[in-house]
Amino acid sequence: MKKILEVNDLHITFSTYGGEIKAVRGVDFELHEGETLAIVGESGCGKSVTANSIMRLIPSPAGKIANGEIIFKGNDLAKESDKNMRKIRGVDISMIFQDPMTALNPTLTIGNQLTEGLRQHKNVSRKEAEQKALEMLDLVGIPNPEERLKQYPHQFSGGMRQRIVIAIALICEPDLLIADEPTTALDVTIQAQILELFETIQEETNVAIILITHDLGVVAKAADRIAVMYAGKIIESGTKYEVFYEPQHPYTQGLLNSIPRLDQKGEKLEPIDGTPPDLFSPPVGCPFTARCPHAMFVCEKVYPLRHEPSETHYADCWLYDERVHTPNLMNKKEETT
Repeated sequence: MKKILEVNDLHITFSTYGGEIKAVRGVDFELHEGETLAIVGESGCGKSVTANSIMRLIPSPAGKIANGEIIFKGNDLAKESDKNMRKIRGVDISMIFQDPMTALNPTLTIGNQLTEGLRQHKNVSRKEAEQKALEMLDLVGIPNPEERLKQYPHQFSGGMRQRIVIAIALICEPDLLIADEPTTALDVTIQAQILELFETIQEETNVAIILITHDLGVVAKAADRIAVMYAGKIIESGTKYEVFYEPQHPYTQGLLNSIPRLDQKGEKLEPIDGTPPDLFSPPVGCPFTARCPHAMFVCEKVYPLRHEPSETHYADCWLYDERVHTPNLMNKKEETT
């Protein structure tokens, strides 16, 4: 498959009165055509900030891309001008935001909001834009599209509004779709419908999808590959099978142990004790050390070396380094470098 996105050593910071927040700290990943990459983790781990950075929607001047590359179809988006980014957003890269009600303008009809981007970027007539809008509403499963184009957001249910947001994101036929927790505010029945809709759209358009979520049930349904984020870093990445059935990092194992399972009736869930680290002053070692049941002296002092059980799977964890099994060998920082 053709690679369309490559993120290398991405660092994003926010300047505040209390100091500098290091929200994203050296993130690396890639994405291919027709593939779905799920980025998962607790709230505040940097998922949405990473997604917004691809669209260059980090609020400036407080927020900035401090370092790294965002290579999209051969161009570094981190260095693109605002003028060029306006041509890319909605055309080559589109985004579905978390809350469909706030993503839609309550004073404009659905027809106006659907056709606005198409007419601006594709230079088509009003009639052609309306015909494309009807096709998109039909694609996302909204009945009576001719009547619906004349209606306003408040006249739709939550699930319908989410479908409209998806239609707006797809109407210019982007190569990359970023979905930021698209099912969070929906009930499970509508969630399933939205995920099936993503599958259908991907089959028909071959669009690549980055799915931002904390819901591992959604990930199990929709993702091809998974990147697990914690404290601004991707600490484990692999195929869906590898991460769900062969998790390597204690944090990933904790996430999987903390969700209910139908085959374990009567057993208590295992929460992850503690809280994430303060990103005003992130730890120099493994960020999960304070909450990890397997933490060692070296975990606090030095960031882990990468463990790669397969070509598609890695985890940043000291547990798999042979030296940790030798008494006292890991008690000094210089012996780990």
